[in-house]
Amino acid sequence: MKLQTSLIIAFVILILDLATKFWVESTMVFGQRIPVTSFFNLVLTYNSGAAFSFLSEQSGWQRWFLSGIAALASIFIIYLLNKHKDEKLFCVSLSFILGGAIGNLYDRITLGHVVDFLDFYVGGYHWPAFNIADSAIFIGAALLIIESFRQKEGSAKESS
Repeated sequence: MKLQTSLIIAFVILILDLATKFWVESTMVFGQRIPVTSFFNLVLTYNSGAAFSFLSEQSGWQRWFLSGIAALASIFIIYLLNKHKDEKLFCVSLSFILGGAIGNLYDRITLGHVVDFLDFYVGGYHWPAFNIADSAIFIGAALLIIESFRQKEGSAKESS
């Protein structure tokens, strides 16, 4: 897969992420909850930490720490995309992760927090709110896991 194609996939994810965050912030107020189904709400919330609000209670240093990690990871992902051009699923996986990482990095740098708005729940238990970038990172990671099993199966067949 061409590096350009991988970057286009990441860019599309980035645009979807930023557009949905802009839409939510322009139509809702912080903390507002809009029920959509019996298990899903739209809710405007902010996360100054990492996944599951890890480090969100810190004094602010985490903004730059997490931004640095995301920036370095993005550079490394671009390197991997260029190096592994022939591995299509691997490149698609990394493209999803890259798009999501840059989406959350943009929020963290420009706003000081990440905008989250997707709220899934069962009864009174709510999964931590997330966004399109988080979803893309999750999908990319899941695809990487699938790719790792495909690699092992292929290696096992070749060595038989």
